[in-house]
Amino acid sequence: MHPVLFQIGPLTIYTYGLFVASGLILGISLALKEAKREGYDSQVILDLVFYLILTGIIGSRVFFVAQNFSFYKASPLSIFKIWEGGLVFHGGLVFAIPVGWILVKRQKLLFWKIFDLLAPSLAIGQALGRIGCFCAGCCYGAPTELPWAVTFNHPQTLAPQGIPLHPTQLYAAAANFLIFIILMFSRQKIQFTGQLSCLYLCLHSVFRFIIELFRGDPRVWIYNHTISLTQGISILVFLAAIIISVLKIKSKRKDLV
Repeated sequence: MHPVLFQIGPLTIYTYGLFVASGLILGISLALKEAKREGYDSQVILDLVFYLILTGIIGSRVFFVAQNFSFYKASPLSIFKIWEGGLVFHGGLVFAIPVGWILVKRQKLLFWKIFDLLAPSLAIGQALGRIGCFCAGCCYGAPTELPWAVTFNHPQTLAPQGIPLHPTQLYAAAANFLIFIILMFSRQKIQFTGQLSCLYLCLHSVFRFIIELFRGDPRVWIYNHTISLTQGISILVFLAAIIISVLKIKSKRKDLV
């Protein structure tokens, strides 16, 4: 829609970067508020979040570049222009979870408790980030004749121009806002440590699998152009979250990890 928010001489402010930054700030603020409510040291949580964001961005970018390798092979310097758009959530998840596990253990904290604390922040941060995707034109949808189709015409958009497309970025933003609301209402009904985390992973996986059906940007396929890599990862994450939930419920322990 509007990849560039404004430009003054050599200074260019990209709308994508603004929304991603806003999502990060809001997510961090919420995480620190939750940390205070739960009695954690805010500085410890802030340090943890910093490293998670850093590794998450690296992982997200690596996956996006891999999915669009032909473009970045011809323009390698564009790999570093993340402010223009192009992050893949599951890539960030793959990179951030092991790093988070190590950092949390070093602080002698419980991984699932910290994940529960951060889950709502992840959801609201993603919601704003997806609005940034919409403005940049990345993560665009397949052609459609539905009345709510969007047409990108800006010369700097990452989406195909002049073609009505599914606004998959807005689908994802709405899904993450809904996940955020569900998680916030579920905080007071926790039955085991990790419940919010598993709920987040399950809901995100389901929504992402469905939205993937309407995506039109380059995909990495793992089965006959019917199951994408993202859908495959979504299935695995969903199953893992269900298994962890079942094990925790059966163990009748709040702190399995």
